Amino acid sequence: MAFLLSFSPNPPLNPKLSSLNTPLSATLNTKRHFIIHTSSFCFILLAQQNPIPQALAQASTPSKPALNLANTKSWFQFYGDGFAIRVPPEFEDIMEPEDFNAGASLYGDKAKPRPFAARFASTDGSEVLSVVVRPTNQLKITFLEAQEITDLGSIKEAAKIFVPGGATLYNARTIKIKEDEGFKTYYFYEFERDDQHIALMATVSSGKAIISGATAPCSKWDDDGVKLRSAAISLTAL
Repeated sequence: MAFLLSFSPNPPLNPKLSSLNTPLSATLNTKRHFIIHTSSFCFILLAQQNPIPQALAQASTPSKPALNLANTKSWFQFYGDGFAIRVPPEFEDIMEPEDFNAGASLYGDKAKPRPFAARFASTDGSEVLSVVVRPTNQLKITFLEAQEITDLGSIKEAAKIFVPGGATLYNARTIKIKEDEGFKTYYFYEFERDDQHIALMATVSSGKAIISGATAPCSKWDDDGVKLRSAAISLTAL
């Protein structure tokens, strides 16, 4: 069984995995308080049965500077079912009516899962911010529901869930966000695949995995990467 959050319309079937250690510089400037534990291995999207890449297993663990983020306090905050996320200015809601109705069932028919819990795009459609919500037992075969993302394994072990083959991998961090009742753990990944650059943030709450992803063509990431990374990392479980 595999689960894939796809941002690219035509992902490659079996591209060769490569790994880069390119640190991201500058300072953290957001409303929320972060405690960031860094790792030198990096990841791509969601696929359950892929083994951990050899590059990840053997990577060293040098410290990394803070992520380069924008202040998102003034951005519109979208509230979904169990999550909130900040939406970049000028991004438009592109959820279709059938996306909202996908969870409904008629006369006892099995409900069809909604592909996205939220989806926004730039005016030209080249940059997309998406949120996906899935039961954790759909990501990892178990009879128990995960309550924290660490229940799915360490950030390295969770590569079996979040990493299919075929990407240039830049960054993976465990991020702890201070909440009223303590700290909540999130996993952050940044990578390139099929000429798309993607920033992904994931956490678990009440047995459900909540994943945000911001994507743009690689050619646009130098100009808009800080904005898109900040949008993905603004994900909050409610």
